[in-house]
Amino acid sequence: MALSETENGNEGGGEEADLMVRTCVMGGFSESGETRALISSLPEVDEDALRSESAIQRFLVIMNRYQEQPHLLDPHLEWMLNMLLEFIRSEKSLPSLVHLGFKFLYIICKVRGYKVFMQLFPHEVADVQPVLNLISRQDPKDSETWETRYMLLLWLSMTCLIPFDLSRLDGYLESDGSDTREPTMDRILAIAKSYLVVSDSPRDAASVLVSKFMTRPDVKQKRLGEFLDWSLSTISQTSDQSLRDINVLDGALQSLAKLFKHGKRDDLLQYAPTVLQCLEQKHLSESSEAMLRKLGVKLIQRLGLTFLKPRLAAWRYQRGSRSLAANLSMIQSTTAGAAVSPEMETEEQEDYDIPEEVETVIEHLLVGLKDKETIVRWSAAKGVGRVTGRLPKELADQVVGSVLESFSFQETDNAWHGGCLALAELGRRGLLLPSRLPDVVPLIIKSLTYEEKRGACSVGSNVRDAACYVCWSFARAYEPRDLEPFVNQIASALLITAVFDRNVNCRKAASAAFQENVGRQGTFPHGIDILTAADYYAVGNLNNCYLNISVYIAGFPEYTKYVIDHLVAMKLNHWDSVIRELTTKALHNLTPQAPDYMATTVLPQLLSMAVGIDLHGRHGAILACGEVTYALYKLGLQTNRTVVDLISPECVDALKNVHNKLHERKQYRGFGGQLMRPAICGFIEKMSLSKMPFKNDPIITGWQWIIDDNINTFHLTATGAKDGVMDAVVSALSALCEEYYKDSSGKADSQIQDVLVSQYIKGLKSTQIFTRCGSARALGCLPGFMIHSKLKQVFDGLHEMCTISQKEGNFTEARRDAVRSIAQVCVNAGVCAQSSPDVSLCSENVAEVYGVLLSSMNDYTTDSRGDIGAWVREAAMTSLMDLTVLVANSAPEILSPDLVKCMMCCLAQQAAEKIDRYRAHAGSIFLRLLHSTELSVPHIPHREELLNIFPIETTTTLNWNAPSQAFQYIVQLLGLPVYQYHTLLGLTVSVGGITESTVHFSSQSLFDYVKGIQESNDALTQFGDTLLSIFRDNLRNDRVSVPFLKMLSQMLANGCFELFATQENHHFGEDLLALCKELKKSKDVSKLCACVSVFCGLIQFQGEVRKKVLSQLLMLLCHSFPVIRKNTANQMYEMLLIYDDVIDAEVLDDAMTLLSDTNWESDLSTVRPHRNQLCDWLGLPRPRLITKQDPVPVS
Repeated sequence: MALSETENGNEGGGEEADLMVRTCVMGGFSESGETRALISSLPEVDEDALRSESAIQRFLVIMNRYQEQPHLLDPHLEWMLNMLLEFIRSEKSLPSLVHLGFKFLYIICKVRGYKVFMQLFPHEVADVQPVLNLISRQDPKDSETWETRYMLLLWLSMTCLIPFDLSRLDGYLESDGSDTREPTMDRILAIAKSYLVVSDSPRDAASVLVSKFMTRPDVKQKRLGEFLDWSLSTISQTSDQSLRDINVLDGALQSLAKLFKHGKRDDLLQYAPTVLQCLEQKHLSESSEAMLRKLGVKLIQRLGLTFLKPRLAAWRYQRGSRSLAANLSMIQSTTAGAAVSPEMETEEQEDYDIPEEVETVIEHLLVGLKDKETIVRWSAAKGVGRVTGRLPKELADQVVGSVLESFSFQETDNAWHGGCLALAELGRRGLLLPSRLPDVVPLIIKSLTYEEKRGACSVGSNVRDAACYVCWSFARAYEPRDLEPFVNQIASALLITAVFDRNVNCRKAASAAFQENVGRQGTFPHGIDILTAADYYAVGNLNNCYLNISVYIAGFPEYTKYVIDHLVAMKLNHWDSVIRELTTKALHNLTPQAPDYMATTVLPQLLSMAVGIDLHGRHGAILACGEVTYALYKLGLQTNRTVVDLISPECVDALKNVHNKLHERKQYRGFGGQLMRPAICGFIEKMSLSKMPFKNDPIITGWQWIIDDNINTFHLTATGAKDGVMDAVVSALSALCEEYYKDSSGKADSQIQDVLVSQYIKGLKSTQIFTRCGSARALGCLPGFMIHSKLKQVFDGLHEMCTISQKEGNFTEARRDAVRSIAQVCVNAGVCAQSSPDVSLCSENVAEVYGVLLSSMNDYTTDSRGDIGAWVREAAMTSLMDLTVLVANSAPEILSPDLVKCMMCCLAQQAAEKIDRYRAHAGSIFLRLLHSTELSVPHIPHREELLNIFPIETTTTLNWNAPSQAFQYIVQLLGLPVYQYHTLLGLTVSVGGITESTVHFSSQSLFDYVKGIQESNDALTQFGDTLLSIFRDNLRNDRVSVPFLKMLSQMLANGCFELFATQENHHFGEDLLALCKELKKSKDVSKLCACVSVFCGLIQFQGEVRKKVLSQLLMLLCHSFPVIRKNTANQMYEMLLIYDDVIDAEVLDDAMTLLSDTNWESDLSTVRPHRNQLCDWLGLPRPRLITKQDPVPVS
């Protein structure tokens, strides 16, 4: 079954991968037309900075698409370059247009690479002086035009390739009668030197210029020595302490490295010892700058290649030929890996001297292999390969030996990584002869599993990745017959890395290397079959690797024991607990592949590790002992054998004594105890499920003790580990009871039953919240026979804890677990309509059980963490669903209409509230109970109307997490009288909330509904009465009253009650005003501000309501809180703008001026006359100052 799932998963993944490849691979430069138009428009857009920036950004977007496939630009590079150069060369072009053109050129150059792109620059004699003049006019310190300088230096580099002596250009200029100028050669050299010391990218282009310019025949005769002296003096006189000196060193080293790369050996050989001596004195390998160390290594390897004659080592190993035709026609020799010509044999036999400096070069390169930065190690590895290719066979072998010395456990991971890169380079170049493979392969196998722990993590993923690269390069470098003796080792090691490595990049690298070997070597056992299961994409998922792919690979005999042994030796003691736990599950799945090996060899090893001193190894081994034993038990069931028939008596005794040894050594204490406690609980669960013959054995008492101790000391567990520990404890207790506390008749041991039930009920009253949590969950996991005749006692304990703690507002986590446990206890006890309340859920106690859960749906406890009561509500919803499903299946007659009505209304309320997660949970449960196919919940109110609102397809298509989708369905419940109150109560906190998207979509849906019932006076009246009922019931509940006022303010502003407002003294306005007056006494600023908004909205009501509202607003203008006075004045100003019939038109402007200009935050004695003036204009009596005992005096 697992295999078929894996295959299906791989097929799907393969199709997705093919689609991704087809999407990413492009066939050509599809934006050619747009690019041509964009370049053509540069003269116009240059005049506008905004359009210019937009054009640059658009061109960047186009070009960046081709970063992975830059060759697609090749057919179009020439016309793009010519169009841009046309603007640049034009005398009419403004400097800004020239710089813009060079910016575009740089973008193209960056994508395609300067080595290819610079070759397209025109480089005739006529181009030298214009380019030289243009670059001379540039300001090296201008940070806005560095692209111009960069491209001009590359262009100048190409013009240096003209095959004429530069002095001819000087002669022509002088004969022309113009002023004598500085020689062209000196000008170019001065420009190169000046740009080698700048701090931006033109420094890199200047080093390219040096490499092209200094290698000219005329320049190297006159200026090479001088330039080298300047470079060496620059290197000697600078340090790497300041940023400027670092830039200068960078430029000098870059230029020398490129010069020795492109220059002729005969010209540079005389200078090489001096340069090497300067570098040795500089000690660049000790620099803190990685780039300087890299350039130092790069230059040293070029010096090494200069000391050695360029020759192709005749002794190197060759697989085939560079020519495909030669490969096809060649008859491979059966005795040698390469065909050597007579001339090469003669050359190999010639003895030639190796300069002493080469030894220094190699020594520096070997040091570079151990550098702490990857870029330095990689450069050193390439240098080792290049230099070794020019050495005689004996000296080259010594270099290989020195590289192999890096693979010592005394060396750091950097040395191992550099060694792997060097071996890959040597193998790729044919410099690692097959005779060395017996020494190399074991080191590569070690590198594939190299991992060194550092504190709370480990290093070595780069080493493993490089080792995969070595295996990949070997597949391409050697004939199958040369690698054949090592095939099993390499294949097994690569598969181990591909499946079990913690780092996804290493797994993918190993999979790619394995695939390369399968394709090129053809000798890897079951290579094609394994690749179908463990391809590049399949190994991306760690769980899939451990639990599925490993089982498939272990199905091949060549790999079975290797896979198991690796897990036991390397992964059970891994520093990452996730890897250890996956390893134990993998061993469980692998047991059927080699049951005898597991029982006789692996299990004894695990048992010795389980009582060892290594904490991580002990943790993994304890879990593994349980998993392997349980896997053996399941295998025994197939052949009617018990687990003790499959494992030795010594192993049985050792399994029984694991807990005792841990307890004796006090290994349940301290930091180690955080790992041992959940591990031993998992072990107990598996031993119980495996039906180990320990019934009535003292060890059961020990196991029960550790379970109880975990519950009692749960508060000492680290926060992040609490959930894992509790899950392990609950699973262990359930399995232990099921196996060892049941007698032959299927009943519980009465003594144990009394003790456990009483103990856990007592734990519900503990002062420690997590002891309450553990006790509640323990009661919930007890099997049915353990709570038989104890159900009422258990339920009363859980009920009492829920009720008391909810009133006190504490122990929220314990209430959540108690609510979950109530449903679990009822499910475990079962349902029987005529049964006793002490035995099962029946007609006598069903109302009480539902009552506890329904009251928990109203838990809105908050603390510094926010709405923590939502945990209880979520648990109550889940428990209600589980109970309802159980009862509807077994005894639907005990479900009364009132219970179902209350449940569905509470679910509707939760489905209308503001928190997405809990709204979605409630909505999905609501729809499941409504549309359940396996059962029919009786007495659901308005079932037919609900089915019309929520068709069957909404169970899959409706996204309750999305406010834009959920609320348009929820508001339709307002039309059903039974659901109206609770739905509107839920909507209240959504519409009056603070989350923008929730407020927007919920209010929009509510307003649409209210506008839809405007024509029906009865429907609107009923809706208004429901609103008033909610307000009246929650007048002192800030959680509801404040959002309610905000919602009411929005509804009044949107004209939702125009039908009432047109009627004189409608009772809705009067009742609402009376309720709002009650809130006016509050000291809560947000509530008072919301009240002011509602008062201003009530102005639309005619008659006495308006006068009373104005009186309230005028009193609030002299509220004791300045912020309330200011807010009231602002809202009254806006109110008068909207409702201009409130005050006589003659004094309207004066009233609005008074409201806006008065500083209402001044003293009451200052603002009261202004308020009284408003009273006179409005024709209302002035409020009199009286003494009151109210919380907030009003004037």
